[in-house]
Amino acid sequence: MHVSRVQIVTRGLTHCCPNCGARTLFKSGSLFQINPQCPSCAFVFERDNDEGFFLGSMSLNYGVTIVGFLLPVMLLAYFEVIGTWPAIILAGVGAIAFPALFYRSSRSWWLMNYYFFFPHHLPANGGKGRAGEDANT
Repeated sequence: MHVSRVQIVTRGLTHCCPNCGARTLFKSGSLFQINPQCPSCAFVFERDNDEGFFLGSMSLNYGVTIVGFLLPVMLLAYFEVIGTWPAIILAGVGAIAFPALFYRSSRSWWLMNYYFFFPHHLPANGGKGRAGEDANT
């Protein structure tokens, strides 16, 4: 294998292309637009034949928002570190702001998780890079 699992994790944590490592996952000057493919190696991020592929990134974003943000706010209110109304306001604002701020990471981490378990799907490792085009074994 040309791309190791350690490289896949490193690239995922730094929002880089899982195939070549270039910082091309998101369009420059945009916070929320992912490139359809890597400009450096032409690796396809957006999958035409798998519409629900990035549904996992939404689930990841939702889970991190609940566990990493809303649960601590709830615990702070429960143990009376902060008042009930400040906790409600903080939770309401944070439930919208936190997922928006975590969006880029959730997209990148979802790709990282997928290719961590299926590194042979990466073109650099001899795969075709698209779901359903090569075996999972």
